[in-house]
Amino acid sequence: MRIGLISDTHIPSMGTAPPPQVARAFQGVDLILHAGDVYIPSCLEWLARIAPVEATMSGKQHAGEGAGRFSQVRVVEAEAHSIGLTHELTLWGLGDDVLPGIIQRKFPPEQSLPIALQEVFGKAVDIVVFGYTHEAMVETHQGVLLVNPGSPTVVKQVRRLGTVAILELTPERREARIIDLAGLDE
Repeated sequence: MRIGLISDTHIPSMGTAPPPQVARAFQGVDLILHAGDVYIPSCLEWLARIAPVEATMSGKQHAGEGAGRFSQVRVVEAEAHSIGLTHELTLWGLGDDVLPGIIQRKFPPEQSLPIALQEVFGKAVDIVVFGYTHEAMVETHQGVLLVNPGSPTVVKQVRRLGTVAILELTPERREARIIDLAGLDE
């Protein structure tokens, strides 16, 4: 199974729809997971023309980017994997800035990451897809694959063409890679 991962689209302030390169990156995916900062339904409708979409919401739905924040969590089952989907991943000792390399450097080594994630998602997960930081990341810690696809529209808080990710799953394997949209034609 091939899954497109996207987060932090920030529509409508970053355009009327995600950049057209997203459709090219997601060509042939079976499912799309959106990890929040969607803001308006038309963004998900645009993605749904490519493949079925599962999403977590952040901020008040349909209220724009000035809205107060919350982060809904979901668990999606696919190819014998449990995928935790959230916008803001908050882990004890790290807060909500889960950036590349931070878990290795700062997550307490005596703590169990799978147990900490079970507390977040309400059940065991072996893959976590999140957003919020706008920084792309693919890392594995204590057997859990963590993926932040970054943002297709706002990279490190600067408006420019960014990234999405592809997650390839079989019952025995899970692999994610970041796709730089600037390298794709429209």
